[in-house]
Amino acid sequence: MAKAAPQLASGITWFHSHHFPDGERTQGVKPADILAEEAKAIFRHGVAGKSVLDIGAWDGYFSFEAERRGAGRVLATDHFCWSGEGWGTKAGFDHAHKQFKSKVETLDIDVPQISPATVGRFDVVLFLGVLYHVKDPLRCLEQVASVTAEMMVIETETAFDPFPWPLMRYYEANSLANDPTNFWAPNKACLEAMFRDLGFKRTEIRRHPCVRPSWRNPDLYWKRNRVVMHAWR
Repeated sequence: MAKAAPQLASGITWFHSHHFPDGERTQGVKPADILAEEAKAIFRHGVAGKSVLDIGAWDGYFSFEAERRGAGRVLATDHFCWSGEGWGTKAGFDHAHKQFKSKVETLDIDVPQISPATVGRFDVVLFLGVLYHVKDPLRCLEQVASVTAEMMVIETETAFDPFPWPLMRYYEANSLANDPTNFWAPNKACLEAMFRDLGFKRTEIRRHPCVRPSWRNPDLYWKRNRVVMHAWR
């Protein structure tokens, strides 16, 4: 599993690093500078005035960032890290929500239960760092696509990117980053093919801004293959 972050006096173990208005800073597994660079890539097409759904929000960095960037409504969802089998809890999100005086809404729901009936439809859907954790990636993408009105943003692990054919790699046991909840990594061609079949008309894939691909040592977290993909209806 991912290495747990140091605990603050509040007793919260963080994945996201936050800088709060009163000067408090959290030291999470993912550093603040990495998150800031990710946010530039993820929100490069803007969310001002849009409704935004953040699936797998955990400590809520991207939920609160969407709100900060002018989103009209933000719903943050999670289950695995809030009340499921993950090492995280919702305490970090709740603390950040209070510190930011946020209006972000929340719903504890697992990815397979996402549907228009359970969450509604949103202009922009964030599906960040989730795809490789699901056992049935295409089925889950169908669920997420069903609630996407305009644009979906995916940040994910990839594999076999140099190959032109749609391919997906399966990771046995804990062979990816020593985490047994990592299962699948598609290549870019596979991502594009799946989204065409899901009815998306245009896609844009860019290398993760903080990743330097390494074929020799794929177990180094920030030296693996990761991308940020935008897909439009």
